[in-house]
Amino acid sequence: MTDAAAPPLIEAPDVQATKPGAAKRLLRNPSVLIGGLLILLVAAIGLLAPLLTPIDPAAINPSNRNKLPGFETTERDDDGNKVTRVARMGTDSLGRDIYARVVYGARVSLTVGIAVAVLSVAVGLGVGLVAGYFRALDGVIMRVMDGLMAIPGILVAIALVSLSGASLLTVVVAVTIPEIPRVVRLVRAIVLSIREEPYVEAAISVGTPTPKILWRHVLPNTIAPLIVQATFIAGSAILLEAALSFLGVGIPPETPTWGNIMAEGRTAFQLYPHNILYPAAFLTVTVLAVNMLGDGLRDTLDPRMAKRV
Repeated sequence: MTDAAAPPLIEAPDVQATKPGAAKRLLRNPSVLIGGLLILLVAAIGLLAPLLTPIDPAAINPSNRNKLPGFETTERDDDGNKVTRVARMGTDSLGRDIYARVVYGARVSLTVGIAVAVLSVAVGLGVGLVAGYFRALDGVIMRVMDGLMAIPGILVAIALVSLSGASLLTVVVAVTIPEIPRVVRLVRAIVLSIREEPYVEAAISVGTPTPKILWRHVLPNTIAPLIVQATFIAGSAILLEAALSFLGVGIPPETPTWGNIMAEGRTAFQLYPHNILYPAAFLTVTVLAVNMLGDGLRDTLDPRMAKRV
């Protein structure tokens, strides 16, 4: 009598295969299209800043202080020739061109947003996988995360920047730390659900190594939610960086950022509102675009929301 053939193990469902129309839904989703195009436009402005304006954003010209948008000035270039330049967005209290500072400020804001999103997702993913899969460590890790979430993010950022000094790296780290617990809780919830699935229990029963189970069966199910979460983190990070710079505890004032520009123009806002309105408009559009992209990705990648689209 021959032994009966062992039943095949249940394989983890292919995340991409279960959503064959995801790409088409993304292209049909107006939030994804509008948000993505706006983000690409802001990114292009930041990357092409030297081509969009020849003016040094840090150049001080006291004779051109607080000029209104459209002000024309005549200067001499390096060869001694007279050049007429137009201050499209006016100048600030030190005579610096606001248009040049806003354009170069796009670089800093997008850098902070992308860096914080990548770092918080990377760290939160690793910690969340450990907390959700290894129950012995779950309690300790989550109590630490709860402690971090109990402190307002802006207070954590201000404390870290005050201790370490103002710099781009310090701001990125300070903004990243408050975002990590949110990612950890998201990943942990997904892992707690996935580890009870039949295909994971089957893999455990045949002695599959834990790293392989996490890599092959658990990790693919966290990708879509993490992509959506990363977009919202990026928008929140851009806002928090602007708030820190506006309060004077963020990136050094000489570096052009939208928060710094608004901080320098707040004292004369009633007389020269353009000092704040232009960087505020860019900040609003950028954060709105990131949130629109996140909403569109959530509607497409979340199976419960995708059914309504």
